Amino acid sequence: MSTSWQDPAALSLMLDDLGTWAVVGLSGDTSRTAYSIARLLQERGKRIVPIHPDAPTVLGEQGYASLADVPFPIDVVDVFRRSEAAGEFADQAVAVGAKAVWFQLGVVDEAAFERTTAAGVAMVMDTCPAIEWRRRR
Repeated sequence: MSTSWQDPAALSLMLDDLGTWAVVGLSGDTSRTAYSIARLLQERGKRIVPIHPDAPTVLGEQGYASLADVPFPIDVVDVFRRSEAAGEFADQAVAVGAKAVWFQLGVVDEAAFERTTAAGVAMVMDTCPAIEWRRRR
């Protein structure tokens, strides 16, 4: 693991300053980790935006089939996809003007990290907001 993947400044920016989080892979399945993390984000005052091919309404928020379909600015794109499928969402995040990208625990794509940060977009990989908030206590 590279510590640059979990840069404290990038973590602080996302957890403290950015409010609208698009959660890629979020569905209404309450047994999925994406659901519990989205609920935690809401409890911490974040607006969540479900991104899922079925575009379900989840936790009271309208879903969208893709990042490009979201009609308002996105601050953070939080990706709950396997590593081999995650990079395209980092690229889409850059394309829609997101300020940051978060790859969840176990999700690593070094090439996507390089592309995203080279584009001036903050990114963290292989961690979870729940873990990072606990570490800050």
